[in-house]
Amino acid sequence: MKSERLQAFTDGVVAVIITIMVLEMHPPHDVTFQALFALWPVFMSYVLSYIYVGIYWNNHHHFAHLIREVTGGILWANLGLLFFLSLVPFTTAWAGEHGFAPLPTALYGASLLATALAWNVFQATIMRAQGEASVMKQALGADCKSKVSPLLYLAGIALAFVAPMVSYLLYALVAALWIIPDRRVERFLRTFERN
Repeated sequence: MKSERLQAFTDGVVAVIITIMVLEMHPPHDVTFQALFALWPVFMSYVLSYIYVGIYWNNHHHFAHLIREVTGGILWANLGLLFFLSLVPFTTAWAGEHGFAPLPTALYGASLLATALAWNVFQATIMRAQGEASVMKQALGADCKSKVSPLLYLAGIALAFVAPMVSYLLYALVAALWIIPDRRVERFLRTFERN
């Protein structure tokens, strides 16, 4: 199987995830600025989650260009990634509804951590399927971001019970690390296509 089908399926699931997240944002019952302002935690959790879903979608798109043949293992690893990504709307809604409450903040971080770990499994499965001369491995190199991100999520989860605001800052920091698409893949593809 070529990667186009994998991409199309992932695109559809990501579109549904974003739709569910936006549908979880309900307008205030009052028509005052105070009522609107009271919803800022809901809006901010949506924004952060939207950015995360966008990051995964964008990087998935880049990775798809490195996959020449999709194996069964890659399909299952992709489904695992999409499973954990599909939990983000639930944790986003709960965290947004309860502001900076410790348990929803920790669970939000846990869903981000689980998705990051599933991403690492997806990435490793692609490299394993490609063998010793893995194009993915060549393009990513040391891949420090994938190693540091889970540690920051773990710190955020632990801090959720002490300082939830710091947890969200750590979650936002990880998003900031990933917001720019992985240039290593783009550079590698340009070089690879020239040769």
